[in-house]
Amino acid sequence: MKKTLRFPHPLVLLLGFILLALLLSYLLPAGVFDRLPDPATGRDVVVPGSYHHVPPTPVNPLAAIVDIPKGMADAASVIFFVFLTGGAFTVVDQTGALRHGVDWLLVRLRGREALVIPIVSLLFATMGALENMQEEIIPLVPVLLVLMRRLGYPTITAAAVSLGAAAVGAAFSPLNPFQVGIAQKLAQLPLLSGAGFRLAFLAGALLIWIGGTMRFARRHRQEPVVEVATEEAALAETSHGRHGLVLALLLVAFGVFTYGVLRLGWEFEQMGALFFGLGVAAGLIGGLGLNGTAEAFIAGFRDLAFSALLIGFARAIFVVLEQGQVVDTIVNSLSAPLAHLPVTLSALGMMGVHTALHLPVPSVSGQAVLTMPILTPLSDLLGLPRQVTVLAYQYGAGLCELITPTNGALMAIVAACGVRFDAWWRFAFPLYLLLLALGAVAVVVGIAVGLG
Repeated sequence: MKKTLRFPHPLVLLLGFILLALLLSYLLPAGVFDRLPDPATGRDVVVPGSYHHVPPTPVNPLAAIVDIPKGMADAASVIFFVFLTGGAFTVVDQTGALRHGVDWLLVRLRGREALVIPIVSLLFATMGALENMQEEIIPLVPVLLVLMRRLGYPTITAAAVSLGAAAVGAAFSPLNPFQVGIAQKLAQLPLLSGAGFRLAFLAGALLIWIGGTMRFARRHRQEPVVEVATEEAALAETSHGRHGLVLALLLVAFGVFTYGVLRLGWEFEQMGALFFGLGVAAGLIGGLGLNGTAEAFIAGFRDLAFSALLIGFARAIFVVLEQGQVVDTIVNSLSAPLAHLPVTLSALGMMGVHTALHLPVPSVSGQAVLTMPILTPLSDLLGLPRQVTVLAYQYGAGLCELITPTNGALMAIVAACGVRFDAWWRFAFPLYLLLLALGAVAVVVGIAVGLG
């Protein structure tokens, strides 16, 4: 009998990683880099060559348990954003407007339903490239599930066209402020430098991901599911005008959201407030009334509670490692051998280092702040273009967002889709390897052309 990879329950998996972090605090020597504030990024960055050992601070099991609520507190802004936004989209859904919008889209694409996957994927890939969209996707999952079921596609495609496409867009982006933007500032490179080079490989990456998603969707397509409208949605069907107003309000909210993130530097608190206001307005315009709107919010909170809390558990892994003072030890141990490799192998080795580091350091911006000040001087010594060093970081860390269990947004979205993590891995891992190979080609070509 053929055995297949089978991951445990997401909560069990994350608890296992917390236990591993606890053990590493005993097994690895404690050490830290000195840090100084960086005016370009407004963050504290490491001082190259400053790594030194410090007295060990192993984390006892009781403290590791306490680190779970600490992780939730650290991720509180994200968690409450998911709750508020999820509640808002449940309100919009119960007005019937979302199903009305899905029906409208399917009518316009009748006979060309396969276009839904590339259209939706390109939308999320664009948002990933613009603002590293991840946690913001979680509340949209119920809408995507309705769309995919209406098309007869497996629910895993809801995660693929959203989180998957956004992660690919972010990893190959020429302007993502939370990845390439921070990395280029730390490498003292002009913002948007090498944009044409990155766009060419972004196009190839999206062809790989969208093509793989479409192939999977076609092979596993079933009889389309017709959603049964809720009582609130059925009542709302009596007024198409209300549906149009709610959908228009939704589009305006997305416009404000995009402007706020890109131009005003909004954090999760401002984004959550925007969508909470959207939910209240949509409920009243959509005919739910005050009580109906409140009940819809509660339903949304309930449906996304598990997904939101997974983000806090994932954050706790880093909290344990940080408390044990072994994060910098891991970084130093992985980066030191690169100095003894030829230029091309060193660049590819940087991709491997970033891939390995993304498990204990699941924040792409945090990883840039931690590693770029170390790897940039190293690349100068090796004669490696700094732009290629940034590419190695983008592809190594960014693509890891597709597969690492410590990515709380990934775990939350896969769980919200009702998909086991091993099923996601079987779908995503072959595409991840192809994308990683494409990234390696980009790195080698960047060295050959002296990308600056």
